[in-house]
Amino acid sequence: MTERGEKYRRRLQQLIDEVTVYPVSCERLAEGRTDEQWLEEVLRGGARIVQLRDKDSSDRRLLEKAKHFRQKTLEAGVLFLVNDRLDIALLSDADGIHLGQDDLPAEEVLRLAPEMIIGVSCNTVEQAMRLGEKEKKGILTISYYNIGPIYPTETKEGLSEFIGPEAVSLFSSYVTLPFTVMGGIKQQHLRELVGLGARRFALVTALTKAPDIAGETARWIEEIKQARSGLYG
Repeated sequence: MTERGEKYRRRLQQLIDEVTVYPVSCERLAEGRTDEQWLEEVLRGGARIVQLRDKDSSDRRLLEKAKHFRQKTLEAGVLFLVNDRLDIALLSDADGIHLGQDDLPAEEVLRLAPEMIIGVSCNTVEQAMRLGEKEKKGILTISYYNIGPIYPTETKEGLSEFIGPEAVSLFSSYVTLPFTVMGGIKQQHLRELVGLGARRFALVTALTKAPDIAGETARWIEEIKQARSGLYG
């Protein structure tokens, strides 16, 4: 197993301790605003982690964006992850990478980038069970996983199925790692999802389409903190 050092442990602890809202970029669904503009606003709103997700730009443009994200997040003391692209994550010195089920195997990413946070999407009970088995055997290579889509979402083109809020408690009964939840989540869902065990909420259109991105980011952070503190009702 690849040895992970102090830098990795600090990054993971920051993820565990500080993250409530996990903003994920999507320029295509940002009402004409660029990823750079989106980044400025979510940082101003208090986000402690951001993910650059861009499946449309050229490689050169994506790297340019990633280096900009890295500089701005370093200045703010915020974690920066890249979706899918290990090459871009390495070249921009990102803190981590998020992988889908059809992306690079986490084991190979760990071999090349042992200090990176590695997240994976988890969309079915079977995937959660496999993660749980690896965890029990001590061979798990990832840092966190994402449960979703919880509700119907427009972020994933052609996706008609969603797994429902019950997946939060079900999946987390198999895997004890930190996790995020994602997919069609609105603020009115927070109380139920927190009650089921959710603590970190990955958001795309809830922020990219907001008229006031910074204000909406701050509102989500406050609402999640209140839900986590049991201040609702």
